[in-house]
Amino acid sequence: MAKKFTLTNENYYTKEANEKYLSVSLYKMFFGTLGQKGCEVQAMAYINGDYKKEPTTAMLVGSYVDSYFEGTLENFKEIHPELFKRDGSLKSEFVQAEDIIKRIERDNKFMQYMSGEKQTIMTGELAGAQWKIKMDSYIPHRAIVDLKVVDDIYKPYYHKDTGRLNFIQERGYDFQLAVYQHIVEMNTGERLPCFIAAADKGKVTNIELIQITQGELDGALAGVEYGVNRINRIKNGEIQPERCGRCDYCKETKIIHKPISMSELLDFEG
Repeated sequence: MAKKFTLTNENYYTKEANEKYLSVSLYKMFFGTLGQKGCEVQAMAYINGDYKKEPTTAMLVGSYVDSYFEGTLENFKEIHPELFKRDGSLKSEFVQAEDIIKRIERDNKFMQYMSGEKQTIMTGELAGAQWKIKMDSYIPHRAIVDLKVVDDIYKPYYHKDTGRLNFIQERGYDFQLAVYQHIVEMNTGERLPCFIAAADKGKVTNIELIQITQGELDGALAGVEYGVNRINRIKNGEIQPERCGRCDYCKETKIIHKPISMSELLDFEG
């Protein structure tokens, strides 16, 4: 009899967990967001353990702030020596992360929204697949809150096909919370309001609490069934994953078969 797999904080990001469950980050790795392109080949390489996405400094700054509110900052520092200069002091980006934390802690309403249960894991079914979620601040019976550290809360993003987007649409955070809401409702029977608790990395830190309306959540979740069906067919070997041709994994594994024309250099919007 196969050993039962129980999802925990320790194995949440493992290869076995990614094989058994879909997550928002995996789904976005396959298909991207309104503002960022995905890559099916890279996603499958990640699931199979053949590709590891190295964290950028921006990602580490966000994780630094996340880990503080989780109560795991000291462990985070231990496993990320790249946060420090040779003399043992924090690099400037993480000094700023400390400043962001202090700014957040000065705001009572922000802290109220961040007062929920930290990194709560739930699993459930959506569009015929099993999903896993891990929530930054889950306030039972009241709200789901996700903490985001961004460059500029009010920065607009422009794309030829999608037009003007805010940072939530650009990075698919509305879809992320829509999935969270669905899985929480499956587990508890309660459909909870969803919020982004945002702080930015400006010279003077700005903060906002942003509610994503139910209509926006429903819209973000529309079409997920098609995506899940395609992911399942790729994972089952029924169809081949497509290469985006622009991600790091595609660059690393690229094989040139013939020259391209000069006009093709403008075919892709980066």
